[in-house]
Amino acid sequence: MEERELRSRIVQGCRRAVIKVGSSLLVSLGRGLKLDFFDSLAQELAWLKGRGTEAILVSSGAIAAGMERLGRRERPRSISHFQATAAIGQGVLMHLYEEAFERQGEKVAQVLLTHEDVKERRRYLNARNTLFTLLEFGVIPIINENDSVAVEEIKFGDNDILAAMTAGLVEAHLLILLTDIEGLYRGKPGEGELLPLVERIDEEIEALAQESKTPVGIGGMATKLRAAKLAGRLGIPTIVAKGEVPGVIKRIWAGERVGTLFLPHGRRLQGKKRWIGFNLRPKGGLVVDEGAKRAITEGGKSLLPSGIRRVKGRFERGDLVICEDTEGREFARGLVNYNSDEVGRIIGRQSQEIEEVLGYKYADEVIHRDNLILT
Repeated sequence: MEERELRSRIVQGCRRAVIKVGSSLLVSLGRGLKLDFFDSLAQELAWLKGRGTEAILVSSGAIAAGMERLGRRERPRSISHFQATAAIGQGVLMHLYEEAFERQGEKVAQVLLTHEDVKERRRYLNARNTLFTLLEFGVIPIINENDSVAVEEIKFGDNDILAAMTAGLVEAHLLILLTDIEGLYRGKPGEGELLPLVERIDEEIEALAQESKTPVGIGGMATKLRAAKLAGRLGIPTIVAKGEVPGVIKRIWAGERVGTLFLPHGRRLQGKKRWIGFNLRPKGGLVVDEGAKRAITEGGKSLLPSGIRRVKGRFERGDLVICEDTEGREFARGLVNYNSDEVGRIIGRQSQEIEEVLGYKYADEVIHRDNLILT
C-alpha cells in the first residue's frame, strides 16, 4: 500500500485522536506566550471535532509559562520550586486555552494526571470514565501531568509518554505529537533526510534520535520514539510533525506527507490487558525457558512454575513483572499470583506440587493468560 493511501486510511478510520503540543510551541522565554499558536490550535481542534472526530489535547508548557510569568530563564531544580512554578503556569495556560477555544464556540476542561492515576486499576477506570463523559458532553479535555504535586516516583517523565498513555486510556485511533521540528531525520534535523514513514522502531531507528533538553522543556525525539513505541504496542499509529506548519492537522487529515508516521507493531489490546501492558511499572522479572516462552507466545498459554528458571527483583502478589527468555529479551509481562519469595521456592516445579512446597496454593499458574500480554 502506498504511503498516501496508508495515511488516508488511518485518518478516515480515526474517530478519536490524542494531540500533544510541546512547550516550545506555546512559550518563548523572553518573548512570552505565543498567543497566535493558541488560536490556531483551537481552530484546528474545533475543525476536527466538527468533522466528527473526538479530540483530546495533551499540553506541555505549565513550567515554561510559570517561568515566563516569574521572569525566570532556567528551569527550577528543587522539587518545591518546580511544583510552585507549575502551579503558576497551569493557571496561565488554562486561561489562554479557555479564551482561544471560546472564540471557536468550544468548551474545554482541565484534567491533571499522575502515574498513580493510571497505575491503580480503580483510579485508572475513574480517569477513563471522566474523559469519556467530557467527550460525551462535547467538551475538549486538556490534559497535563499534575506537576504541582508530582514527585519523581509518580511522574510520567515527559508529556510525550503521558500522551501515549492517554491514547491507550481512551482507546484512541491516532496519536499526534506536535513539536518544533518536522519529524524524524536521518542526520541533523532540518538538514538530513526526513523519514516520512517508520514501519518498526528498531535499534537503527532509535539510534537516530537524540535526547534534548531546553530551557522550556525536556525530552526530544528520543522520548517521542518511546511514546510511539508505547502507542504501537496497542495498535495505535503515531505522527510526529512540526506544530507551526500552517493547518498541520487539516493537512494530516488530507493524507498529505506531513511529519513522520510510525506504524503500530501490535494489535489493539482491550480492557484489563490494555491497562496491564500500558500503565503499570514492572516490579521485577521472571526468566523462563524456551518451552515456556513458546507456549506463551505461540500457544496463548499461562506461565507455570515448571517453565521458570530465575527470579529477578522483589515483588508482591498482584504486581506486574516482565517475562524474559534466557537471552534477556522481554517477550511478555503480566500480574503474578505469587510473590518473589514464593516463586523462588516453586521454580521448576509442577503445578500440583505448589501446595506441597508452600503449604497453600493461590493458583496453578504463576501468571494466568488472562493477566498476561505479549510485548
